[in-house]
Amino acid sequence: MQTGGHQATRRILLVDADAFFVAVARLEDPGGAGKADLLIVGGAPGSRGVVCSASYAARAHGVRSAMSIAQALRLCPKAMCVPVPRGSCGRKSREIARVLGRFAPLVETASIDEWYLDMTGTETLYRGEPLDATAHRIRDGVQRETGLAVSIGGGTNRLIAKLAVEHAKPKPGTGANGVRIVAAGEEVAFMSRVALAEIPGIGPRFHERLARLGFVHAADVMATTEAEIVRRFGEREGRWLHQRARGVASAEVRERDLQKSVSHEETFDRDIDVDDELERELLRLVTRVASDLRAKDLAAATVSIKLRDRDFRTRHASRTLDQPVIADRVILSTARALLRKLRAARRVPARLLGVTLSSLSRSDEPLQIQLFDPAARDGETTRDRTIAATLDRVRDRFGPQALVPGRLARTRAASTVEEAEAAPRQRVGSTNSRPAPRKR
Repeated sequence: MQTGGHQATRRILLVDADAFFVAVARLEDPGGAGKADLLIVGGAPGSRGVVCSASYAARAHGVRSAMSIAQALRLCPKAMCVPVPRGSCGRKSREIARVLGRFAPLVETASIDEWYLDMTGTETLYRGEPLDATAHRIRDGVQRETGLAVSIGGGTNRLIAKLAVEHAKPKPGTGANGVRIVAAGEEVAFMSRVALAEIPGIGPRFHERLARLGFVHAADVMATTEAEIVRRFGEREGRWLHQRARGVASAEVRERDLQKSVSHEETFDRDIDVDDELERELLRLVTRVASDLRAKDLAAATVSIKLRDRDFRTRHASRTLDQPVIADRVILSTARALLRKLRAARRVPARLLGVTLSSLSRSDEPLQIQLFDPAARDGETTRDRTIAATLDRVRDRFGPQALVPGRLARTRAASTVEEAEAAPRQRVGSTNSRPAPRKR
């Protein structure tokens, strides 16, 4: 955090997309979700899903992420519930990252809705303007080009930027304007107003221990000698706490290493016991997870299946292929064999199904062509990759539903007919004649 000699003071920003999943859902459905003040993203009413995100108005009723949809609706019964717009969220995340790349020489994607920017050494480029002014220009640029609002925290390291962004968010009643920069030398003053529970790495159990000993705010730790903190919490934990309470942490921002896995899972509205239905859900998940894999320019060598039975017993199966793959065909054939293996071992109704792709590598690495059997079940061919690339181009241009497997298209068409037939009955006695949003 301190500088010396010719070393430049670090200038780190954290860009956080405000209520990201809620904002994307509103962009996707401006006439429905876009008009709902009370909005919950994560699943339809009556589903067994969990809350992914909620509007600030819904949060005021106590709705929180990871809460069951049923519990969220008990707290906020007038809220509108919509599924997570997964494909759109991925596209919007990449759009934001592209905008940020034009402002900073180094951008690290921390999650789908968070990015660290290292602005160190850009003072001349921005003609000496304050970092606060640059952050506001970044924020305006993202809003203008993506339609999404972001908040930006800044400081001399990642920890300060992370904590500052929470104070930047323009939540109702806070008076915040979307940017909060902690200038060099002001870290201790800033941290003195921070609760220990806000510091990344202090989980519920550690926080409980701290509170029992009278440590609630970072200022409480600052008022205690390092020797005393170490005596109470041990060498490693004590020194870590002593430094974090004063805002001391790494400032390094780097391009993120390859992520460990890409996955999707679905908790069904009702338990499924028919193999054909389960394989249709598997196809839906594989289509999504393979598309996400390719969007990140990755390939996967390991395919894994997660199956949770009616009695909450969770089972897994996985297989590592001879080479990394990206195409739906190979991933699906492997996943289907794993699902059938799990079903054969224990045939009970399923409540959840998931697909995970791991052992990841860059997808531009050379493909080992299958010379002897180009249609080999477990081997990926150049034709597979060509088909996958074509599907992605069409979906990028016309939307994720432009091309779907025929089996899913038939299911969707049947659902549309059923909804149309039921619509007149749904409107009787209802104060809202707009059909409920469909899960895509």
